[in-house]
Amino acid sequence: MLVRKYQSSDCNELSELFYNTVHTINAKDYSKEQLNVWATGQIDLKKWNQSFQEHFTLVAVDNEIIIGFGDIDYIGYLDRLFVHSEYQGKGVAAAICNKLEQAVDVDRITTHASITARPFFEKRGYRVIRKQQVIRNGIYLINYLMENKR
Repeated sequence: MLVRKYQSSDCNELSELFYNTVHTINAKDYSKEQLNVWATGQIDLKKWNQSFQEHFTLVAVDNEIIIGFGDIDYIGYLDRLFVHSEYQGKGVAAAICNKLEQAVDVDRITTHASITARPFFEKRGYRVIRKQQVIRNGIYLINYLMENKR
């Protein structure tokens, strides 16, 4: 596995990985209705690419296939962290997260973790600040504001 910096040419593949991961891995914690409003399949690639370029964004690659990605902004907000459904539990998220956390010089890192991702972040020393209900198209989704003080 190689972890490298994001390139604009990755954007479409990342959007597909995001959609597929949400609809397979997060299905154990969220309803189909919730998954459909979270990952609609209608991502604005131009906005995603701009966001990835403004953040420190990494991509994990195995045999020329993107198997995971993550991004963090300069103030320590870990925005996205997703791993291909067939590569779960193999250290991909940890490898990406280690590099993201090292890339910023801040006192704490925050993230909005899904129900599914919460245990991963807790193992890394993050703690729940608060449980949140996010509304997307009239549908409630639960996530957790989490932080890791350094």
